[in-house]
Amino acid sequence: MNSMKAAIKTADGRFRVEQVAIPQLPADDWVRARVRVAGICGTDLRHWEKPDPDLEGRIMGHELAGEVVAVGAAVSDLAPGDRVSLETVLGCGHCQWCRARRYNICPDLYPVRMDSVSRAYAEFVIGPRHKFYRLPAGVGFDDAALVDTYAVCLHAHHLAMPSVGETVAIIGAGPIGLGQAMLAKASGARVVIVDKVRRSLEIARELGVDAAVDAGDGDPVAAVRALINGRGADVVFECVGGTSMPTTLPQAAGMARRGGRVAIVGGFDPGEITIPLDWQAIQKGEIRLIPSASFALHDIDPEQAQVLDLIARGVLRTTPLITHRYPLDAINEAFETADRKAETGAIFVAIDI
Repeated sequence: MNSMKAAIKTADGRFRVEQVAIPQLPADDWVRARVRVAGICGTDLRHWEKPDPDLEGRIMGHELAGEVVAVGAAVSDLAPGDRVSLETVLGCGHCQWCRARRYNICPDLYPVRMDSVSRAYAEFVIGPRHKFYRLPAGVGFDDAALVDTYAVCLHAHHLAMPSVGETVAIIGAGPIGLGQAMLAKASGARVVIVDKVRRSLEIARELGVDAAVDAGDGDPVAAVRALINGRGADVVFECVGGTSMPTTLPQAAGMARRGGRVAIVGGFDPGEITIPLDWQAIQKGEIRLIPSASFALHDIDPEQAQVLDLIARGVLRTTPLITHRYPLDAINEAFETADRKAETGAIFVAIDI
């Protein structure tokens, strides 16, 4: 077999499913896997139905799990049939940031990853051996499809460091926000989450948050501060991003207490974006703004490997988040469902490959 089914990005920002060549191993330490489940994340949705010449004709997707089908001659610790997740944060490998193991901020991160590992919406994907993680017993493909999402959460958690007895506010109850909530609860923090989608708030309650605030019902900043005696949260995670950032980032700063931290987890759109903030309050209150980008290593451990362990131990749950699933042939319908989450109640949309 020389070809595979893949979803190709079109000029209008949608997808067409067609047969393309199967990717070949470029080196003897690379691995090919058969993708079983892929997911749709907020980054993918920001490109939905938006013309982008840089993406046209490409295979997209970076949340996936599958099984090994081929290994290079230098790979001795993985074999065909092994169930794996694939870390899709792949830098150039030779710049200063990659050498310091901070490859998540490699200047060439996106061109490099999109040429190999970040191509989940296809039957097969390739990557270097060190980016593959064998799934623990009891962790299925569905579970592992959320590893990338939760690794983003864990990286932000490591940067903002919420701890026992603190109060955490989270703006956004999508997969990132819900993952952030589970990590904060596991750390002993009190958690308040904010969203406009009622189904998302219901699932947040099921996952154990202490309070859920409907952002469409009054001022969410006032509501959050009222829940914590007016002082403000010790840590605030902005987990919405995109076109909402001019609204949600000021809200996040407004929810933080003096001396608090604001982790910026939601992604920005490219280019200069003007977002007015109460800079005097931020400065006088010594509120720390903490940008968080993807994930990499924490001390000596890959954050994605840590997430797999947290899922295996039940600290991070996955099943409540998977609200919809579609076959690859229906990828456009899957994206429409994910994009219209206020109507559909979608949180994590899985694509069976």
